[in-house]
Amino acid sequence: MLHRILKRHLAPQFERWKQSDRSILGWAVLTGFFAGLLAVLLKRTVFGLHEGMFGLGRWVGGVWVLGLGPLFGLLATRYVIRHWLNGEHPGPGVPSILHAMSQRRGRIKRIWMFSPLITSALSVGLGGSGGLEAPSLQAAAAVGSEIGRQTKRTFKRRMLLIGCAAAASLAALFKAPVAAIIFAVEVIMIDLTAASLVPLLLASLTALITAELFLGDQNVLSTPVLENFELSRLPLYLLLGLVCAVGSVVFSKVYMGASHAVLKMRTPRMRIWVAGTVVGAAVVFFPSLYGEGYDVVNGLFDGHSKLLAGDMTMNQMDPQGWWLIGFLLLAWILKPILTGMTVGAGGVAGIFAPAIFCGALLGYVYSLGLEEIFGAEMLPVGNAVLAGIGGMLAGVLHAPLTAILLAAEVSGGYALFVPVMLTSAISFQMAKWWVRHSIYTQELAERGELLTHDKDHSVLTLMKLPDEIEYDHEVVQPYWTLGDMIPIIERSVHSLFPVLDEAGVLLGVVDLQEIREIMFDRALYDEIKVHEFMTLPQGVLDSQTKMEKVMSEFERTEAWYLPVQTKGVFVGFVSRTRLFNTYRRWLQESSLN
Repeated sequence: MLHRILKRHLAPQFERWKQSDRSILGWAVLTGFFAGLLAVLLKRTVFGLHEGMFGLGRWVGGVWVLGLGPLFGLLATRYVIRHWLNGEHPGPGVPSILHAMSQRRGRIKRIWMFSPLITSALSVGLGGSGGLEAPSLQAAAAVGSEIGRQTKRTFKRRMLLIGCAAAASLAALFKAPVAAIIFAVEVIMIDLTAASLVPLLLASLTALITAELFLGDQNVLSTPVLENFELSRLPLYLLLGLVCAVGSVVFSKVYMGASHAVLKMRTPRMRIWVAGTVVGAAVVFFPSLYGEGYDVVNGLFDGHSKLLAGDMTMNQMDPQGWWLIGFLLLAWILKPILTGMTVGAGGVAGIFAPAIFCGALLGYVYSLGLEEIFGAEMLPVGNAVLAGIGGMLAGVLHAPLTAILLAAEVSGGYALFVPVMLTSAISFQMAKWWVRHSIYTQELAERGELLTHDKDHSVLTLMKLPDEIEYDHEVVQPYWTLGDMIPIIERSVHSLFPVLDEAGVLLGVVDLQEIREIMFDRALYDEIKVHEFMTLPQGVLDSQTKMEKVMSEFERTEAWYLPVQTKGVFVGFVSRTRLFNTYRRWLQESSLN
């Protein structure tokens, strides 16, 4: 009895509430909780695998065991994808999210709620080079998309909850909620408005609290007390910004080059064996290139560069001065190479952690180099490392505000806010001049599939020409008479008639407005042929044409209708009026107001 009463009265109210705009705060909290939970689960799993591999190495008494890890990780990842995930590779993380937002209108595959976690745990946990941020973000975004899909089937809600998931995941990983929100704005392209700010805050804080409950005071990045900023060192930070800009461009080019080089290999098996062997050999030489490398970053804050090799080759050689700098630069260039090879071979990993690793290492080398040149400490090591992290993140991700705020939050204050801001701003601007798009957005931008904060461009990206084509136009033949067309004109709701040959190729168009004078002259019904009064179209579109080019073609021709074809065969017409109405609808749908 009670069950029927609840079902009759409460169920409809809950159904209305879950679809209302007021419920978005509750769904943001739920998204934040799951995002935090997934991030904690992934970090715990990878930490356990790392401990197991290093423990096995100590038990066996040889670092060569670590060298086998990357190969086993790639093989295990391929096995899981083929046999457990039905061949569904999670993809590159953040670019997969951005692609789903622009091409699938925020509908992310449900399998992504867990597949990035499993595969990245194997790829990175067993020694592959890369970060866990992107897989964690991808899994969280899939959860946000699914919650949006189940509660209110609108693009606006899915987009906002994906942004909440991204912010929450990063907040849980770094315990930096403000930087996480800005990441959602800068990278995931969420509009920061009055309607989106509170859900983003709630999701980020919920994930942070979730991470605190399960991880306690453990932090990915632990910084010591750093020296305060001195104005006399300002030129050194400006120069570090330029160094980070060059480093960011080199990082991006090397990463993409290594990834593409592996992808060009003939078979997946060859890619895995080559990449696994190279990454494993590098790990034997530099054990701290194993996995993410945050232990090294934390050690660099205190000036402990020997953590890069532990008890292996570099420690035995004990390099000093410029030899030490050379070894550190070798480790620096190896990181993007190994990350690119891991991803290119089918591993699941991100570039966030490698960018932080290389930024910290570059800042350390910069401080060490100044000391070698001038014979005294010109820039405190910890300060240079923090500024290097900010500069490298800003240049690689093209997200300067995220870099600045992340550096401020992980360092526990804003004592170095000014130098980090300068370094990040210079690095970002210089890197953007040399490389227009980041690693996350380059391929999407080249295909015209990237959503940006440019509303006009974003709306046109969301619009698809096949959705706007009118397919129901009556077709006429070129050798029909005017009289043959009259019955078709009488039953048609359109004023345009395509003239096609037997193969479906468009020969011309009959416009009722242009044949009005002869249409009522019965004497011409049997005398005049269609090909005599048809006109050539002012332009022809291909069904795969991007919307920006479609709009440009309408502006060039000043036409109200344009024919569309696929592989040379006519499929229908697209009208300026319909495009305008769809444009307005998507403008409203994509505005988080």
